[in-house]
Amino acid sequence: MRVTISVFGRFHAFNLACQLSRRGHLNRLITSYPAFEVEKYGVPKERIRALPHYEALKRGWGRLEKWLPMEGESSWINRGFEWSASRYIPEDTDIFVGWSGTAQRGLSRAKDVGAKAVLERGSSHIVFQRDILKKEEEKLGIDISLPDPKTVEKEKQEYEQADKIIVPSRFVENSFVEYGMEKSKLIRIPYGVNVKEFRKNKKKDDVFRVIYAGQMMLRKGVHYLLKAFYELDLPDAELWLIGSKREEIEPYFKKYEGSFKFLGHKPQSELYKYYSQGSVFAMCSLEEGLAMVQPQAMSCGLPLICTTNTGGEDLMSEKKEEGFVIPIRDTEKLKEKLLWCYENREACRVMGDAARRRVEKNFKWEDYGDRVVNAYSELLN
Repeated sequence: MRVTISVFGRFHAFNLACQLSRRGHLNRLITSYPAFEVEKYGVPKERIRALPHYEALKRGWGRLEKWLPMEGESSWINRGFEWSASRYIPEDTDIFVGWSGTAQRGLSRAKDVGAKAVLERGSSHIVFQRDILKKEEEKLGIDISLPDPKTVEKEKQEYEQADKIIVPSRFVENSFVEYGMEKSKLIRIPYGVNVKEFRKNKKKDDVFRVIYAGQMMLRKGVHYLLKAFYELDLPDAELWLIGSKREEIEPYFKKYEGSFKFLGHKPQSELYKYYSQGSVFAMCSLEEGLAMVQPQAMSCGLPLICTTNTGGEDLMSEKKEEGFVIPIRDTEKLKEKLLWCYENREACRVMGDAARRRVEKNFKWEDYGDRVVNAYSELLN
């Protein structure tokens, strides 16, 4: 089985490539990242076709957009990568795997060489995503970055082209079914985590600490977390926010200033140190595929409070011994669960231990690799 991957960026593609390589199934990884970055994930250099000038263009364009009054998105860069990447798909490919948004040409090329065409979609159906964010935009009266009409139509075409669409959670699977996709076309495979990298360190103090990691943006529901923590006003408690910040969240940072600690972006290799100083991890997103910070935090011994739209529920056992799942936008329910964790510290630690065991047993990257290879084998057979 020879698998070729194409990805603009990184996502979990490098972990996928590593797992396929270890099993002798990686034909080629085509990426916008430089080869030396990919090699850090255990992908052999000879299997990498790097197109780093597209990554440089994308990041340069992003910086220019902040300072110059330019309209439109960098879709022309995406198209350039997509066309270039499709030219490097080997003819002996059995399965082509492309990331949604930049996979259309690759899916066509896969059909031309007789390969199975697989699409990776890390978030909900693009129309579901657009609609739920638009509703939040109208609710708050704040501009949110929405998928533009061309992107929506392009992704919908990719959905039709693909032989199979791989999604990371039941929430994403349901969003596709809701918008007319046959469930038989979907393959649900949750992501993994490196349990050696994300390990539990000893907590240095007795402060009750809520941790969130990810972008500070409305899609991630950070404004609901800020509101809940502020209104609880718990003595000897902290909220740590880790990640980069978007302008759309600034009004809420100003509104709740002084009630939280914004730590900014931290390297992934350092995140376990911050998780280990927490008491509980909170993920309040309106829409996610499966936020990978969730299994990371669980691997560091934190129980999880997540919404139904984060994929976090897929990481928990049926009895939810590892955390709580709440509805989106439900600040009162979020306060209830945070308060329970605050008032039941020992039970909270027990939940964190269960979360760690759950991840170690079911959601290592090796487990992910086994599930992927089984799915690919069934597709070929």
